Amino acid sequence: MPSMKIEIWSDVACPWCFIGKRRFEAALAEFPHRDAVEVQWRSYQLDPGLPEHYDGTELEYLSTRKGMAPQQVSQMFDHVAEQAKGEGLEYRFDKVAVANSFTAHRLIHLAAAHGRQDAAKERLLSDHFEHGKDIGSRDYLTALGGDLGLPDADVEELFTTDKYADDVRNDFEEGRALGISGVPFFVIDRKFGLSGAQPAATFTAALNQAWQDANPLVLVNSGDGEACGPDGCSV
Repeated sequence: MPSMKIEIWSDVACPWCFIGKRRFEAALAEFPHRDAVEVQWRSYQLDPGLPEHYDGTELEYLSTRKGMAPQQVSQMFDHVAEQAKGEGLEYRFDKVAVANSFTAHRLIHLAAAHGRQDAAKERLLSDHFEHGKDIGSRDYLTALGGDLGLPDADVEELFTTDKYADDVRNDFEEGRALGISGVPFFVIDRKFGLSGAQPAATFTAALNQAWQDANPLVLVNSGDGEACGPDGCSV
């Protein structure tokens, strides 16, 4: 059966990435060939230099590290939260625990090895933006690994070895090679790219276009059979 591969570069510390995930999922659910679609989450970090634990609020972090005025940050929070609400998400920026997402990305790669990649991505995004969980915390990530049914020994390796670190960095490098400078970014069959949390209708159009491109209609002996046209029918 023909297949389509969709790679999504995304950071679990990116609010638009969760919104984009929901909009993409809405389009995919209505796509007639969805069973032939493979989705792979790719790692991206908005701020690789962020400490594992940042002592401050999300507002303070963006104000101090990104140089944004507090009022501007608050307005951005309100806008993003309103957009999230439209997708059934309840963002709590006042509760967000600012943390480095590198180990969380390694956990997603581990989950992928056990067929639980999307579930890991979903939980990390929801826990970060809706429930104030610390995605850089060893205790949190260990508990999440258990919830996902991942082997305890494999989860422990995330904190005692550098397993999957190269996989995360390779995602970064591939993203840069493709010219990705912001997330979410959706790549279909390495031919079509969509930047940002596009409306579901835009994802639908892209899916249809990519499918037609990969599965062109081939006419066989098109001139030999009887048919009807604007001027009448064959006799």
